[in-house]
Amino acid sequence: MSKTKLIPDFSFEQQAHAQGYLRVAGVDEVGRGPLAGPVTAAAVVLDPTRIPDGLNDSKQLSAKRRAALLEEVLQHADVCVAHASVAEIDEHNILRASHIAMLRAVQGLKHPADFALIDGNMVPRGLNIPAETVVKGDARSVSIAAASIAAKIARDEIMQQLGAEFPGYGWETNAGYPTATHKAALTQLGITPHHRRSFKPVHNILYQE
Repeated sequence: MSKTKLIPDFSFEQQAHAQGYLRVAGVDEVGRGPLAGPVTAAAVVLDPTRIPDGLNDSKQLSAKRRAALLEEVLQHADVCVAHASVAEIDEHNILRASHIAMLRAVQGLKHPADFALIDGNMVPRGLNIPAETVVKGDARSVSIAAASIAAKIARDEIMQQLGAEFPGYGWETNAGYPTATHKAALTQLGITPHHRRSFKPVHNILYQE
């Protein structure tokens, strides 16, 4: 049996609308796996009458396509991007920090959402509106797909800027993920203020005997 390719649609949002909710936010995060940089989340409330064609999981799209879609989304949707810092990641843990970023994104919308569709299988603690979790949500809900695009573009831009400030780690291309280049640079150049000290490869270098 061939695996059916998921294509995001508006059905989760429509179900929420049918229950009487008016402003349904798709929420996603990016940057749990990197060794450096913040974790970034976005919340997006789409206009049901103006949903851009081709919204999909940001990982399925080229950088050019992502940028074009984000431009369309920003014209008609309510979008907020938020972050949790490296210090917060190290203080809490990456899961909690990603949830803190999600909460900030939902709270930062221009007009409050009354329902949230959360990518994954956990509702962030402290979210004060009704919510539904959607596993692989960025491939199933257009609102979550839009959030995945907004979060990825914002975080990539941050890592490009940091890459210019701290050359040698390859952040402008690897976005802080543990590529061979990045891990070699950690050993050769050492640890920057933007590295997550609670992450094993970084921690091990810090505490080498």
